Amino acid sequence: MNIPVVDLAAFTKGDDAAKQAFVQQLGIAYEQVGFVAVKNHGISDELIANLYSQVQDFFAMPTADKKKYEIAGLAGQRGYTSFGKEHAKGFDAPDLKEFFQFGQEVAAGEPEKELYPDNVVVTEIPEFTPSLLKAFRGFESAGAALLRAIALFLNLEENYFADHIHNGNSILRAIYYPPITEEPASAIRAEQHEDINLITLLVGASADGLEILNMQGEWIPVTSLPEQIVVNVGDMLQRLTNNRLKSTTHRVVNPPREKWATPRYSIPFFLHPKKEMSLACLPSCIDDTHPKAYEDYTAGEYLDERLREIGLK
Repeated sequence: MNIPVVDLAAFTKGDDAAKQAFVQQLGIAYEQVGFVAVKNHGISDELIANLYSQVQDFFAMPTADKKKYEIAGLAGQRGYTSFGKEHAKGFDAPDLKEFFQFGQEVAAGEPEKELYPDNVVVTEIPEFTPSLLKAFRGFESAGAALLRAIALFLNLEENYFADHIHNGNSILRAIYYPPITEEPASAIRAEQHEDINLITLLVGASADGLEILNMQGEWIPVTSLPEQIVVNVGDMLQRLTNNRLKSTTHRVVNPPREKWATPRYSIPFFLHPKKEMSLACLPSCIDDTHPKAYEDYTAGEYLDERLREIGLK
């Protein structure tokens, strides 16, 4: 399945007609599918190639060296999380992955500075942290533009999300799915789930495997071109819009047997707001046909609940 493709430049650089067409195209895709592929997103191919190379270098390090960067008490929010620690909500079996997380960098003197732990610096790969930060800012910028379009689609003020995501609790995650060396207990590398956050931006992946669950209950492989990023709705945006925008169920499946020796790398960016943002359903998304579906939560309360459900807290 080729998911809908949108051109972000039409929104950021186009005239009013192009901008409005983009808003409608994006919003309808999120109502009907939950995923889009975005071109002209502003994140350079060179940066992504360098980052993937450094990610591979990190996960190739001996386990004992990687574990130096696994920090107790952070619920995996910074640094390394070893193989088999995380599982999907509602499933006991761990996902077949390990990962490294890089979070928000806040300038000294800003009120959020004390909210987030420091990022973990991998001393063996000095260029890793600068690449992560540059990619983080690129994803953050592209995500902010997409949220402006989403706000317009929802008949909100264009900058509705801007203050909520400034210094928000976003995460850039580098994931490693090791080669399969023996008959796996499951055909799934990462069990079916929905993302926690507002939107997720995913640039490339070193191997196929991502699938989404369509409206007919069928699992469909997701493909996008190298110059595109895949962006999906997360549960926070679904809650806020009272299910108008869909947080699509997705998973990562094992490769065919002849490709078991192939590892998989993936780098998603989870765009989160600040913890105090209300996720109470927007009044404009509630009517007699669509009664309010969720309790009022803040983003921080919801994140904490979900981290416990997936085994990181």
